[in-house]
Amino acid sequence: MEEKKFDLNSIIGFALIFGIIVWMFYLNQPTPEEIEAEKAKEEQVANEKEADNKDTTPDFVQESKPIVVNPQDSVALSNAKSQLGAFAYSASLASAKEEFTKVENEVLSLKVNNRGGYISEALLKNFKTYDSVPVYLIKDGKNASLNINFGTTDNRILNTKDLFFEPTVTKNGENTILSMKLKVSDTKYLEYRYELKPNEYMVDFTIRSQGLQQVINSSQTVNLDWKLQGIRHAKSAAYENRYTELKYEYDGDKDDYLGAGEFTDDEEENVSWIAFNQHFFTSVLLTDTPFKKASFTSKNLAGSTDLDDKDIKVTKEFSASMPLELQGGELNYAMDWYYGPTDYRIVNTYDRNLDEIVPLGWGIFGIINKYLFIPFFAFLSSFLPYGIAIIVMTIIVRIVLSPVTYKSYVSQAKMKVLRPEITEINEKYKDNAMKKQQETMALYGKAGVNPMSGCLPALMQIPVFYALFNFFPSAFQLRQKSFLWADDLSSYDNIAQLPFTIPFYGDHISLFPILASVAIFIYMTMTTGQTMQTQQPGMPNMKFIMYLSPVMMLFFFNNYASGLSLYYFVSNLITIGIMLVIKNVIINEDKIHAKIQENKKKPKKQGKFQKKMKELMEQAEQQKNTKKK
Repeated sequence: MEEKKFDLNSIIGFALIFGIIVWMFYLNQPTPEEIEAEKAKEEQVANEKEADNKDTTPDFVQESKPIVVNPQDSVALSNAKSQLGAFAYSASLASAKEEFTKVENEVLSLKVNNRGGYISEALLKNFKTYDSVPVYLIKDGKNASLNINFGTTDNRILNTKDLFFEPTVTKNGENTILSMKLKVSDTKYLEYRYELKPNEYMVDFTIRSQGLQQVINSSQTVNLDWKLQGIRHAKSAAYENRYTELKYEYDGDKDDYLGAGEFTDDEEENVSWIAFNQHFFTSVLLTDTPFKKASFTSKNLAGSTDLDDKDIKVTKEFSASMPLELQGGELNYAMDWYYGPTDYRIVNTYDRNLDEIVPLGWGIFGIINKYLFIPFFAFLSSFLPYGIAIIVMTIIVRIVLSPVTYKSYVSQAKMKVLRPEITEINEKYKDNAMKKQQETMALYGKAGVNPMSGCLPALMQIPVFYALFNFFPSAFQLRQKSFLWADDLSSYDNIAQLPFTIPFYGDHISLFPILASVAIFIYMTMTTGQTMQTQQPGMPNMKFIMYLSPVMMLFFFNNYASGLSLYYFVSNLITIGIMLVIKNVIINEDKIHAKIQENKKKPKKQGKFQKKMKELMEQAEQQKNTKKK
């Protein structure tokens, strides 16, 4: 497709095309017979989907038939021993059945299955999804699994996910302890131990064995495999999927992530935690004894499906595999599970470097967010509605940056005054680029104008703008908080639902991005008009960029968090106001012109760098003239 310039006519054309599309939809509306046929087809598809949804078990949690025996049945017991060896004892216990043990506190509810000993349900009590459904990180045991694969001394390969654990619930003060034991006898077992504290999302988790030195084959690798499919929680699955990724910590305090794409067998050493991050909620496995090696995979389910956004149930599929080391023939790993919100204020309290899970930006951008914007916004939102807090913070940020805006505008005003003389130089030396450059630099020197002084203030603002670009989509406190027509500042605002989907735009119209696009167009008109010169060959068309940027913002932010669009709208409005005040009240272009003329009359003392540059240019000019002769 050819690239098109977005001028006024193109915008009108876009509107006309939109109208034509609507008109074509009207003209091509189906006949009653076609409607009936389409209804029948839709019913068939719905029935097929309903049948598919009855078993949503992911591939990595495929059911295998467990072995359960009656201890009085000697034949069955003998058969179980031939398949399970010493672990046939666990299949003969009363706990050898699909049963669940529930443990909970004020914020978290867990159900653990006897089979496999792992969590089959993780419910966050205080949160709801976009459609008012409770937030599950694990549901029905179908989207997650934890398995230890190991060899036995009698040459068997077993998986804990296929074996039955015996549950025991006890109390340690206010803490609830659930012990799941996979037994080979009353005193010999593999244990998963969960300890749940009041009001905590962090669960103490221990994997240990007792008396299994002669059962587990120490010459074979013991693997811990953890897998999970991220359940959709947000209004826009595509937007949630953008922030859904696998992250991990290694070598003490270093962290990394797989990104939003697909990765297979990405490996790292000395891994101390692994997070299956789902934008606003996360599942994390932490270990006090770092895994010497871990391999990861990430599969993009939402991006590889033919379903519409509204039909997507899961976003990504994650897996991690870690070899476990035996100490004296036994397993002993002190770990933790974190099932909870990706809220910086919460994860940062654990002092485990979990704040890196929150996508606040790298380097200086993350530092600005952690130590400036997060505490400042928390202060404002403690007594202001969240939408008003965004506006107030934006106003304060723009006022703080107004001196930078002033310097940038003054530089633009000086360049505007010099524009006629620069044009004259360009015409006079249009066939001699070296001379043109020399004369232009000489003019800047005489006038006391630095052409870079307008760029530097703009560069100084980039860290702040990019930090805020990361802050608003990651601010958990904006989740499901309404403002004006937006019902959720962490998701897009929707003022109209379209009967069709526009590529790269979506099936709805968000108003905040429209307002932000209009504001940035006005701002760019003012700034581009201030510095607009005759376009040079090979240089970008500034008028094209002036029209393109707002259109890109309109498309890009239609599915983004409305809180971010609100920030850009208010920020550009304030910038426009500041520039109008600077132009009409503070800056007098006639005075600037008079000042420049005075500067031209004064002798200018050149610095070492300027002298050197002048000498180099003169030498280059001489060499050029010599070659011509």
